[in-house]
Amino acid sequence: MDVMDWFARWYESQCDGDWEHGFGASIDTLDNPGWLLKVDLAGTECDGRILDRISHNYEHKLDWWTCWTEDNVFFGAGGPRQLRPLLEAFRDWATSVR
Repeated sequence: MDVMDWFARWYESQCDGDWEHGFGASIDTLDNPGWLLKVDLAGTECDGRILDRISHNYEHKLDWWTCWTEDNVFFGAGGPRQLRPLLEAFRDWATSVR
């Protein structure tokens, strides 16, 4: 399944009438330029899970990304062509065996 379809289905599966009102997911832009992915983990199967920072090509001007969790939120940030890798990193982490 394409990662965009997977993410849409993952989000939909979290929506229970409450979660989506207090929590959620967002994709925003960075000014360096790039993307910022934020996914609230409270109330999901990933609630309380930790991801120590992982990075790819972090020193590159455009072809970089990094992901981590902080305060029960998954964060992914990356260059302007790295939205798909950010979503893939979230999918890989979210579906990995604890």
